[in-house]
Amino acid sequence: MKATIWHNPKCGTSRKTLAILENLSSVDLTVVEYLKTPPSREKLASLYQAAGITPAEGLRIRGTEAEERGLPDADADTILDAMVADPILIERPLVETEKGVRLCRPQDRVLEIL
Repeated sequence: MKATIWHNPKCGTSRKTLAILENLSSVDLTVVEYLKTPPSREKLASLYQAAGITPAEGLRIRGTEAEERGLPDADADTILDAMVADPILIERPLVETEKGVRLCRPQDRVLEIL
Protein backbone atom coordinates (compact mmCIF):
# COMPACT_ATOMS: atom_id res chain seq x y z
CA MET A 1 0.00 0.00 0.00
CA LYS A 2 1.23 3.47 -0.87
CA ALA A 3 1.05 6.17 1.79
CA THR A 4 2.06 9.81 1.85
CA ILE A 5 2.61 11.68 5.08
CA TRP A 6 2.65 15.48 5.13
CA HIS A 7 5.22 15.65 7.91
CA ASN A 8 6.89 18.13 10.23
CA PRO A 9 9.93 16.51 11.89
CA LYS A 10 9.72 18.99 14.80
CA CYS A 11 6.22 17.75 15.74
CA GLY A 12 5.98 14.85 18.20
CA THR A 13 2.64 13.62 16.85
CA SER A 14 3.98 13.74 13.32
CA ARG A 15 7.08 11.77 14.34
CA LYS A 16 4.94 9.16 16.13
CA THR A 17 2.69 8.79 13.07
CA LEU A 18 5.73 8.44 10.83
CA ALA A 19 7.11 5.73 13.13
CA ILE A 20 3.87 3.75 12.83
CA LEU A 21 4.08 3.93 9.04
CA GLU A 22 7.80 3.09 8.92
CA ASN A 23 7.26 -0.02 11.04
CA LEU A 24 4.81 -1.52 8.53
CA SER A 25 6.58 -3.44 5.80
CA SER A 26 3.43 -3.36 3.68
CA VAL A 27 3.58 0.44 3.33
CA ASP A 28 5.41 2.12 0.45
CA LEU A 29 5.96 5.46 2.17
CA THR A 30 6.50 8.93 0.77
CA VAL A 31 7.45 11.59 3.30
CA VAL A 32 6.76 15.19 2.37
CA GLU A 33 8.17 17.81 4.72
CA TYR A 34 5.39 20.27 3.99
CA LEU A 35 7.23 23.27 5.42
CA LYS A 36 9.92 22.75 2.75
CA THR A 37 7.57 21.48 0.03
CA PRO A 38 4.09 22.84 0.74
CA PRO A 39 1.06 21.35 -0.98
CA SER A 40 -0.66 23.41 -3.62
CA ARG A 41 -3.94 25.06 -2.72
CA GLU A 42 -5.77 22.49 -4.86
CA LYS A 43 -3.96 19.56 -3.22
CA LEU A 44 -4.65 20.89 0.26
CA ALA A 45 -8.34 21.39 -0.54
CA SER A 46 -8.58 17.85 -1.94
CA LEU A 47 -6.84 16.39 1.14
CA TYR A 48 -9.33 18.08 3.45
CA GLN A 49 -12.27 17.01 1.30
CA ALA A 50 -11.04 13.40 1.29
CA ALA A 51 -10.52 13.54 5.06
CA GLY A 52 -14.06 14.86 5.54
CA ILE A 53 -12.88 17.99 7.33
CA THR A 54 -13.02 21.69 6.59
CA PRO A 55 -9.97 23.91 6.17
CA ALA A 56 -10.89 25.46 9.54
CA GLU A 57 -10.63 21.99 11.13
CA GLY A 58 -7.21 21.58 9.51
CA LEU A 59 -5.96 24.95 10.74
CA ARG A 60 -3.11 24.87 13.23
CA ILE A 61 -3.77 27.33 16.04
CA ARG A 62 -1.09 26.42 18.57
CA GLY A 63 2.27 28.06 17.90
CA THR A 64 0.94 30.16 15.03
CA GLU A 65 -0.59 33.59 14.49
CA ALA A 66 -3.88 32.09 13.26
CA GLU A 67 -5.99 33.66 16.00
CA GLU A 68 -4.34 37.07 15.70
CA ARG A 69 -5.06 36.96 11.96
CA GLY A 70 -8.71 36.07 12.56
CA LEU A 71 -8.39 32.80 10.68
CA PRO A 72 -10.50 30.58 12.97
CA ASP A 73 -13.54 32.63 11.94
CA ALA A 74 -12.54 33.10 8.30
CA ASP A 75 -14.10 31.38 5.30
CA ALA A 76 -12.52 28.30 3.71
CA ASP A 77 -10.96 30.21 0.81
CA THR A 78 -9.24 32.68 3.13
CA ILE A 79 -7.91 29.86 5.31
CA LEU A 80 -6.59 27.89 2.33
CA ASP A 81 -4.91 31.00 0.92
CA ALA A 82 -3.27 31.66 4.30
CA MET A 83 -2.08 28.04 4.57
CA VAL A 84 -0.51 28.13 1.13
CA ALA A 85 1.23 31.42 1.92
CA ASP A 86 2.32 30.25 5.39
CA PRO A 87 2.39 26.41 5.63
CA ILE A 88 3.00 26.48 9.40
CA LEU A 89 -0.77 27.06 9.58
CA ILE A 90 -1.39 23.50 8.32
CA GLU A 91 -2.18 21.13 11.20
CA ARG A 92 -0.13 17.96 10.96
CA PRO A 93 0.30 15.22 10.13
CA LEU A 94 -1.95 14.52 7.19
CA VAL A 95 -1.67 10.99 5.81
CA GLU A 96 -3.05 9.88 2.45
CA THR A 97 -3.53 6.29 1.26
CA GLU A 98 -5.83 4.68 -1.29
CA LYS A 99 -8.26 4.12 1.60
CA GLY A 100 -8.54 7.82 2.39
CA VAL A 101 -6.97 10.75 4.19
CA ARG A 102 -6.73 11.44 7.90
CA LEU A 103 -5.48 14.27 10.03
CA CYS A 104 -3.67 11.96 12.43
CA ARG A 105 -4.23 13.65 15.77
CA PRO A 106 -3.89 11.44 17.71
CA GLN A 107 -1.40 9.39 15.71
CA ASP A 108 -3.46 6.19 15.98
CA ARG A 109 -5.97 7.69 13.51
CA VAL A 110 -3.57 6.58 10.79
CA LEU A 111 -4.68 2.99 11.42
CA GLU A 112 -8.13 3.86 10.02
CA ILE A 113 -6.68 4.16 6.50
CA LEU A 114 -4.19 1.32 6.47
